[in-house]
Amino acid sequence: MVKLLRYSALVLALSAASGAHAADNVKVGMVTTLSGAGAGLGVDIRDGFSLALKHLNNKFGNLPVEVISGDDQQNPDAAKQLVDKMLKRDKVDLMTGIVFSNVMLAVGPTIFNAKTHYISANAGPSQYAGEQCNPYFFNVAWQNDNLHEAVGKHVTEKGFKNVALVAPNYPAGKDALTGFKRYYKGMVAEEIYTKLGQLDYGAELAQIRSLKPDAVYIFLPGGMGINFIKQFVDAGLSRNAQLFGPGFSADEDIIKAVGAPMLGMFNASQWNHDFDNPQNKRFVADFIKDYGRLPSLYASQGYDAAMLMDSAVRGVNGKIEDKEALGKALKAAKFKSVRGEFKFNNNHYPIQNYYTRVISRDAQDRITNRTLGVALPNHSDAYASACKMK
Repeated sequence: MVKLLRYSALVLALSAASGAHAADNVKVGMVTTLSGAGAGLGVDIRDGFSLALKHLNNKFGNLPVEVISGDDQQNPDAAKQLVDKMLKRDKVDLMTGIVFSNVMLAVGPTIFNAKTHYISANAGPSQYAGEQCNPYFFNVAWQNDNLHEAVGKHVTEKGFKNVALVAPNYPAGKDALTGFKRYYKGMVAEEIYTKLGQLDYGAELAQIRSLKPDAVYIFLPGGMGINFIKQFVDAGLSRNAQLFGPGFSADEDIIKAVGAPMLGMFNASQWNHDFDNPQNKRFVADFIKDYGRLPSLYASQGYDAAMLMDSAVRGVNGKIEDKEALGKALKAAKFKSVRGEFKFNNNHYPIQNYYTRVISRDAQDRITNRTLGVALPNHSDAYASACKMK
């Protein structure tokens, strides 16, 4: 009996030392923005992710999924606390959810040093696309510049010669205007940077009025965009200047809050609810059924993030403790995206089509986005060549 006990203790000790045990579930840490001006973005990512889990019977592969979520309050310090807790106490296997690039840049090193794979459903900073690319960072949305590049090209093709640019003064805002200018060939009347989370644009609108541009390009996600567009129209500036934006400044969350003043606004996105593929049709129909609203591009990105995770867990047959194999399975991206074709570049950002859209009334008299065509086909970001993946 004593020998048996000693043998059992030895087996347990060796097992603990080797860590050689298969996971019995997958823990996902979701840090996202659920309060403040950017709350609508985080809510849509969360809801899209939740719908994917419902479609997957709450499993990645054959493993049950546990989602541990927290509100980063659009605050890097709050996000750091949540990330530390999820990595050290909750011991999450995968992470996702962050909306804003300044938050992502603040927590990225901690996540990567813990060798935990992060699948971004939104934030796509240029730093992680180029020299600071990391094997533990994957983005299923876009690199920050990309949607702006598509609009810059469209504005040029429409013949606008003098454009005022407006964006928040933080990493994604600077990436935004860099991307727009990369493809816009006219004159920039002024680059106007606002505070992140700003809701009153009286001074900026007065500046735009004095500049007399023929178009205005904005990158103002969430409540920032809602307030700016309302104030822009109320000030009468829409009579003399055409308004343009990326998809996230003209998506369903903004349209719902602003309504008719957004009719005729052009924007760009890698996805739209009118895409005609089976995965997207199911996603849109079930999202409307479950949540009572049209999904935004944020929701589509949350959905795809979950589907990518599922494909990777299946790809390693549930052996998520093998992080090198899990990374390779994530890179393979063997899942059906709601946007259609999906593949990663060498820097783990997508190579994909970017589409122009216009806000109009559809057959159901809804004010919503309608896809016009491809602005940038099979497009890679401008930073991938600087990525030397370790």
